[in-house]
Amino acid sequence: MEMYYRDIRKIDPLRGRTLADGSSNNMDRVEIGPTVLAFNEWTEAGLELPDLPRMREHRWKRLVQFIQARDYGALLLFDPLNIRYATDSTNMQLWNSHNPFRAVLICADGYMVIWDYKNATFLSEFNPLVKEQRSGASMFYFDRGDKVDEAADVFANEVRELIESHSGQNKRLAIDKIMMHGLRSLEAQGFEIFPGEELTEKARAVKNADEILAMRCAVDACQKSVAAMERAAREGVPKGNMSEDDIWAVLHAENIRRGGEWIETRLLTSGPRTNPWFQECGQRIVQEDEIVAFDTDLIGSYGMCVDLSRTWWIGHEKPSNEMIYAMRHAHEHLMTNMELLKPGVSFKELVFGGHHLDPPFQKQKYGTKMHGAGLCDEWPQMSYPDRWVDGSYDYAIEAGMVICVEALVSPEDGNFSIKLEDQVLVTETGFENLTSYPFDPALMNE
Repeated sequence: MEMYYRDIRKIDPLRGRTLADGSSNNMDRVEIGPTVLAFNEWTEAGLELPDLPRMREHRWKRLVQFIQARDYGALLLFDPLNIRYATDSTNMQLWNSHNPFRAVLICADGYMVIWDYKNATFLSEFNPLVKEQRSGASMFYFDRGDKVDEAADVFANEVRELIESHSGQNKRLAIDKIMMHGLRSLEAQGFEIFPGEELTEKARAVKNADEILAMRCAVDACQKSVAAMERAAREGVPKGNMSEDDIWAVLHAENIRRGGEWIETRLLTSGPRTNPWFQECGQRIVQEDEIVAFDTDLIGSYGMCVDLSRTWWIGHEKPSNEMIYAMRHAHEHLMTNMELLKPGVSFKELVFGGHHLDPPFQKQKYGTKMHGAGLCDEWPQMSYPDRWVDGSYDYAIEAGMVICVEALVSPEDGNFSIKLEDQVLVTETGFENLTSYPFDPALMNE
């Protein structure tokens, strides 16, 4: 045991059994967290760790503030990422996303209760802000069968009793996502239901100092994982037996090695499979003198999303002039649009301003020009002008938002696409690009 603690104290020898992020220094933490590899890399990079208890309190207070501002009696959460935001606890996140068995209720006075998997209510006990752990929120057919309506009634009754105890007779209840039987049962209890996604998306959109520190750590871990993927691709492709799946698997492994969580898509393709974009990686063997393009869509350390895209030329021959022009055009699109970001700029200004893609690239341009990022891709979203809908995004950029700036240059009927994306923090005076991964000099013709 003595050796065990001597080894782990190498992470942060000045903190004893508590790490610099406020979590236990015993390698047996219940909450998902970074690994020794990640901590050591962040120390070497000079990164400051977030204070997790302080970050959790900030998120909880922000949700309560938004609940009270809308005069809701409570907020009921089923989305796994909203539950993560509220409690910083996780439980089988991907399975939970299509089999919703977890729920969190935050009353207007701040009293917070979680319903978890029947044998796993201990998973949020590390967080003193969660006042009660229960079970019984699953209302999907696989789990409840033909008695799902009865389960929903029991759950709805518990919700009513809790709200009456902590919010009085305020029957205004915001819910992010809910199964049909649950909605009907809550309405039968007399609740007036409001769209909780509006509340949670706006609450999550502005990050505090600790969330930004957590994101800096996650970005560093992601970029090191991407570097390992690039090394594997450049070493493996010339041997003639490396598939797109083989390359993508490296990013998954490296993300997990650093305490990351999952990757939301499989957006890595090579050569002609990059056009049209949005094909996902497969068994195709990548050839020399081809491009590989990808979009990380990665949920990394501390549950933070890192959404980074790059396109590489892998080979010894020079890429075509057409590819070089497309790469430089995509880079100009990215950098020019990034310059627009500062507090007070309206979303509409971002949509209609900035760099415009050449006509041959318009039809297959990306689905969004910019979007928020936090625990995943988040509100807000800035479309391209031809997809703007009046009244849908009448808001302005705020300091503390993290915005991903996108560029897809994909020639119509072409045999390649260039995909680039950076993740940017909006500061009090402008912006800071959180990503620093280099652009391929071969495609930039440098």
